[in-house]
Amino acid sequence: MNVTIQLIGTFQIGRFKEAVREYPSGTCVREVINELRIPDPLLGVVLINGIHAGTVDILINGDTLCLLPFIDGG
Repeated sequence: MNVTIQLIGTFQIGRFKEAVREYPSGTCVREVINELRIPDPLLGVVLINGIHAGTVDILINGDTLCLLPFIDGG
């Protein structure tokens, strides 16, 4: 299955801004995060097709997964 991965902010450093990647059926968000080596403490928001999601959610063909880091400051 094909999933579009969008990385925001610092997650793009050494990676990409957006890419379409192929994954086996039944792949969950956590597996993508692990593959991209994104540290858990930096992960702020997970969106699947623009809707808040969790790391245990299963991706399906054609999904867009967006990963946003925590934003520091205030």
